[in-house]
Amino acid sequence: MLERDVGKGVHRLEHAYVNCYLIEDDDGRLTVVDAGLPAFWPLLGAALRELGRRPRDIAALVLTHAHFDHVGVARRLQERLGVPVWAHEKEKYLAAHPYRYAHENMRGIYPLRHPRAAMILGAMARAGALTVKGVSTTSSLEDGVRLDVPGRPQVVLSPGHTYGHCALHLPDRDVLLTGDALVTLDPYTARTGPRIIAGAATADSATALESLDLLAATGAGTVLPGHGEPWNEGIGAAVAAARAAGAS
Repeated sequence: MLERDVGKGVHRLEHAYVNCYLIEDDDGRLTVVDAGLPAFWPLLGAALRELGRRPRDIAALVLTHAHFDHVGVARRLQERLGVPVWAHEKEKYLAAHPYRYAHENMRGIYPLRHPRAAMILGAMARAGALTVKGVSTTSSLEDGVRLDVPGRPQVVLSPGHTYGHCALHLPDRDVLLTGDALVTLDPYTARTGPRIIAGAATADSATALESLDLLAATGAGTVLPGHGEPWNEGIGAAVAAARAAGAS
């Protein structure tokens, strides 16, 4: 479940087609980016042990956005370990109510139109997608700011998937964590390759496509999405592919 060093000092934890990331600093402290689904909890503990770290080494949880599949263990991290939770101001309500998200299209039609996606959605359900508890955020993300957390990621406000979605740029590591602003697997269609997520879970696809320019401006070489495999051919090529794929 753990893929080490997908970027310099950045580790990927994947389960049920959902990614979260651990950013490691030189002093061993960690930032967790996104909180997966409830089934991530024991996997996160195992990942920490494999890295030779302890729960107390987690200094922050940063949410790229607050959909249910990115908030899964956030409350446990906050209540059990006292981990501060960062999110954009526009994500705070959604973090507390992770199922009350805006979306353009009816969700129920997607498994019918894209039957291969049923396996993905089923795996997410088994990992606790229907039982996620909300969380109160404690710190706000602001566009362009480098956060005072391990890895010092720079916030790239990239709305569309949600209204307060933020990517995280690690310029000194040439890494961009895109959250769901750009993915290499769409859970609702099962299509792979760089793209925005389907309207079943995207608030405004036109805005999401516009936000791709903000991601491209980082010039990052390694792209780490919220769903799907890492992309190592540069954000420029990823954005071009996502534009070609368009909305769905």
